[in-house]
Amino acid sequence: MKRFIIAALAVSMLAACKNETSEKKVNNKNEKAEKLAPINDSILGQSVIYEANIRQYSPEGTFNEFTKDIPQLKELGVKVIWLMPVYPISAVKRKAADGRFAEEIEDPKEREKILGSYYAISDYTGINPEFGTLEDFQKLVKTAHDNGIYVILDWVANHTGWDHVWIKEHPEFYTKNEAGEIIDPINPETGESWGWTDVADLNYDNKALWTEMRKDMRYWVEEQNIDGFRCDVAGEVPTEFWESAVEEIKQVKPIFMLAESEDKDLFEAAFDMGYNWEGHHILNAIAQGKQNAKDLSDYIKKIDTTYQQDDYLMNFVTNHDENSWSGSVNERMGDAAEVMTALIFTLPGMPLIYSGQEYDMQKRLRFFEKDTIPHQQNKFWPILSKLGTLKNESPALDGSKTPAEFIEIQNSDEHSIFSFVRKKGEDQIIFIGNLTNSVKSFSIAIDGQFIDYMNNEKVFEIKKNQQFKFSPWEYKILIIRQ
Repeated sequence: MKRFIIAALAVSMLAACKNETSEKKVNNKNEKAEKLAPINDSILGQSVIYEANIRQYSPEGTFNEFTKDIPQLKELGVKVIWLMPVYPISAVKRKAADGRFAEEIEDPKEREKILGSYYAISDYTGINPEFGTLEDFQKLVKTAHDNGIYVILDWVANHTGWDHVWIKEHPEFYTKNEAGEIIDPINPETGESWGWTDVADLNYDNKALWTEMRKDMRYWVEEQNIDGFRCDVAGEVPTEFWESAVEEIKQVKPIFMLAESEDKDLFEAAFDMGYNWEGHHILNAIAQGKQNAKDLSDYIKKIDTTYQQDDYLMNFVTNHDENSWSGSVNERMGDAAEVMTALIFTLPGMPLIYSGQEYDMQKRLRFFEKDTIPHQQNKFWPILSKLGTLKNESPALDGSKTPAEFIEIQNSDEHSIFSFVRKKGEDQIIFIGNLTNSVKSFSIAIDGQFIDYMNNEKVFEIKKNQQFKFSPWEYKILIIRQ
């Protein structure tokens, strides 16, 4: 991560800088298909990642219905699509929402509704027929690539479903209890089950497993032209395995690796980006009045000193786990949802959009059964579009391995007001936000005239010692005027 600096910014420093990031209108309708360059850090630095829940994305729940909408994702700044697992789901011990297995449900109509967890995989190189065919998947990947968007697959290396072929052909690949029975994953700290009873735990003490797992991962890159992986519970699998897999797969082509983990050791040679879980929980807590702007500032200082300069994290206000198990964005963040969304786009790192977030989804999606996200553009589509455009076009928001600087701006109420500047070269973006549910008055250690990016580029002026009054959760994204 970049070195963190606390500074008061003077007029001369800001006024002299030129603005090259005023909003540009983006029209993708008539663009010709782009030739996709190999995925690389310069592209990832100003990317938005989109998590696609194919089952719940449309009433049909198919690849083809999602593929139709890929071109419009460019409006949101999306450069990477992360597909939740696309593989066949185990029929054995297929779990229902109430914890029962589908085979325990007597009513055949009710039993048919149980589709199971995407993460209980029965075949790592197959396609879930629920979503369509391999040809449909190939069309999705090609459409994404034609639109300048990369595709990564969710990879579940920690466990398989109970009818995976390895259960019979390679039982030595699995963790067993004292009676020699294959078990579901256990918490290494407590020695007790996580409760993931619909999956069987893989044992990475067996190096033959490593070979087979690498082979299956390589298939998708070599044969299906995907661009990397988001790796489920990556910290529960040996780092050495991930490093060996990445080394082998990069012989085919460059790939992007996202870890569902904050374990910085994973970033040494295996992963490009991890989850910003701690930062996300702080945003939730601020929205609920349990923490404040000073806590967020302290956290950013901490990650700046604990991570390496080229490590970076994925920022989010929701994802499939948070939505289904912790609540919708509205449940967790309420009126703070917009300012928190603006923060994930402007803080160092890469912002995530989860299926339905762009349509103001107000519900928890069912995890084991069919559900559908809304598709009516409302408040958040234009917000995400403006933020995505700024992320794509402003070097000041570069968040990957060669990030733009993050400099905190002093203000008179550090527990309520969060203010900073991002800058790279002559490009600068300023964020000022009231992270409380109350009206707040404050002054800030900058002055000059700026472009109010989110407010139709109106001029926003700050004078020395001027007192500002921000409404609850009000924020400004300012661009330095030429």
